[in-house]
Amino acid sequence: MADYASLSELKSAMRITDNVDDTALQQVLTSASRFVDQYCQRDFTVASGTATRDYVPSGRWEALPIDDATSIVSVKIDEDLDQSYSVTLRDIDYQPEPVNRQVSDNDWAYTRLVPIEDGYWPVWEGRATVRVEATFGWPEVPNPVKTATIIQAARLFTRFDSPLGVAGFGEMGAMRVSFKADPDVQMLLQPYRRVHI
Repeated sequence: MADYASLSELKSAMRITDNVDDTALQQVLTSASRFVDQYCQRDFTVASGTATRDYVPSGRWEALPIDDATSIVSVKIDEDLDQSYSVTLRDIDYQPEPVNRQVSDNDWAYTRLVPIEDGYWPVWEGRATVRVEATFGWPEVPNPVKTATIIQAARLFTRFDSPLGVAGFGEMGAMRVSFKADPDVQMLLQPYRRVHI
């Protein structure tokens, strides 16, 4: 999986001009990107080409959560569990959502399909009955995600200067580093968190 910011962007934000710590900076950048994935319960891979994925619906007419997609090519259903997915739904039989995908200055990815008109999902306990061909991924890494990744990576890198969680000593004794998630990172990522119901 790709990182959500480049090494040069991280170094620029940290005002680092030499190459001495490039290896360590690249490691924390990758770690920060994977932290973003875990925190948001999704990844922000940039879309490239189409793929086919199968899904298990929870209800005949309920919204079907799908992996993030920039465009939907086709939706097929398997009515008789023979794994042939022989019925192709028409575009008017399902609605990709969110409908208005613009979020700040980035296009939002589709995250679910809702059956409409003659559309429905065959429901068989725990069985995949919906096949979606789509361009999975994001048009580009959203700017708030990139910024959060850089902040988190910088925070991780500075931890090398505070072994055992001690950043230094003052009049009141040891100044400890907090291990809580950075509030700015949380604020930037909150709209992108995928909540599973």
